[in-house]
Amino acid sequence: MAQVLIIDTETTGFIEPVEAVEVAWAQLDAGLITSDLDLAGKFQQRYKPDQPISFGAMATHHITDADLADCPPPTDFALPEDTTFLVGHNIDFDWNVIGKPDVPRICTLALSRRLWPDEMGHSLGAMMYRLLEDKEEARDLLKNAHSAYQDVLLTRILLQHILKKMPKVRTWERLWEASERARIPVTMPFGKHKGIAIADLPADYCDWLLKQTDMDPYVLVAIRQHRPLA
Repeated sequence: MAQVLIIDTETTGFIEPVEAVEVAWAQLDAGLITSDLDLAGKFQQRYKPDQPISFGAMATHHITDADLADCPPPTDFALPEDTTFLVGHNIDFDWNVIGKPDVPRICTLALSRRLWPDEMGHSLGAMMYRLLEDKEEARDLLKNAHSAYQDVLLTRILLQHILKKMPKVRTWERLWEASERARIPVTMPFGKHKGIAIADLPADYCDWLLKQTDMDPYVLVAIRQHRPLA
């Protein structure tokens, strides 16, 4: 049976190459989207990587090398074969960690930035404080943040609020399409023209970006929309 997975990983660090030290997912019904987003199954597993955990990563998820002594290697992880969509906050990071499986990805970070376009913060924790009226509840939920499964549950809460803002979206296919549109930047996200509207970028800079082999594909889409090749 097809399934949609909200997924999160904790890793050895933040700069490539990174390995998973924990992977968690929660299964959602792959049919019509319901407001409750009832969970149909879950998975959580820690892994022993080949490389040591960086102190920065350790300070984030509080998993130490000693905690993983008896765990399997991260190469043991595999998605269920019937996975139809992956959902995550900054999903590309987790997708890369688990080996870039050929599964469509829905990014709640991109959707959050598009639906709440301000500078108040769009991290998972920031979105909890933004969306939950009871800030004590938000704080309690975030006490275990950066446990992979807790972050999965927080992403589910965020997804519920995203869907409230998008009442016409009732299938995962349409949510994926909305995510793809949201991932196309309106302003330049990095470099010497960071913050400048894509439509206002100098033509020679656009031409240079289009020639790069490691460029974010969504940035390239935005540039081509405004600066089509001759």
